[in-house]
Amino acid sequence: MAQTLATTQNTTKAAEPEPFVIKFKPLADMDDERFARFCALNDDLRIERDVRGEIILMPPTHGTTGDQNFNLDVQLGNWIIADGTGIGYDSSTGFKLPNGALRSPDVAWISNSRLEALTLEQRSGFSDICPDFVIELRSSLDSLSMLQDKMLEYMDNGAKLGWLIDPMSSPKRVHIYRPQAKARILDEPDEISGEPELPGFALNLRRIWDTPT
Repeated sequence: MAQTLATTQNTTKAAEPEPFVIKFKPLADMDDERFARFCALNDDLRIERDVRGEIILMPPTHGTTGDQNFNLDVQLGNWIIADGTGIGYDSSTGFKLPNGALRSPDVAWISNSRLEALTLEQRSGFSDICPDFVIELRSSLDSLSMLQDKMLEYMDNGAKLGWLIDPMSSPKRVHIYRPQAKARILDEPDEISGEPELPGFALNLRRIWDTPT
């Protein structure tokens, strides 16, 4: 499939949906314990906190996106079991990045060696670490530009590989991110490889593309 360099422009930006943002600063700071309680009280929502301390609320996914996300979890999970060098996480997991943001990628993986380097305090609650590998799956409720910003944030905070899968675009696309490199865009690939960061892992995208959006 053809490959092109990603651009920072988004021609449909004006029509994109935006998440609901609650701005706490400068009125108050919500520490990790209070934030965890806030999330528990609103467990029907997916909640993140950006580097400015603002709370971002996202509604539950539609059935189509849930099916696609489950397929991503299964494929990566099968590789994780066979490979044994790291741990996988679903979209309910919050990670406290070095810049202070609290993010929950749709799919994530962290190597055992990096997890073992964390103290018990760093591993309790929201883990103080950025995953090695992340996937964000765009739904009809997601702003592409905001997801692109999140992918850049992951790369700036320690991720080695990231895939932004966009079944909403035409053609359907995958944006591939690595640190200190321009993102690449693949137009409707049948498969993408995790090499060399995830040796032996290849994601079959036919199920994602074939699901009605």
